[in-house]
Amino acid sequence: MTEEQKGPTFEAALLKLEQIVQRLEKGELPLEESLVLYEEGVKLSRLCHAKLEEAEGKIELLMKDARGELVLDEQGRPRKTPFGQP
Repeated sequence: MTEEQKGPTFEAALLKLEQIVQRLEKGELPLEESLVLYEEGVKLSRLCHAKLEEAEGKIELLMKDARGELVLDEQGRPRKTPFGQP
């Protein structure tokens, strides 16, 4: 999967979301443009939330490994399920 297919980074998405909020807070946009920006903001908010949850899961997994070894799944990515579960 390319970087473009993964979507923006957390930082890029958060920056864009902040810009959208600032534009909406001014209250100077036509209704249709406001709705388009609001929808984009919701998508960016969800993306940021998902990226934060993924990072949290990785951190929790790293903290639970008493030996300090990273447990990988079949694809070589950090395993996201708690130890002791399939």
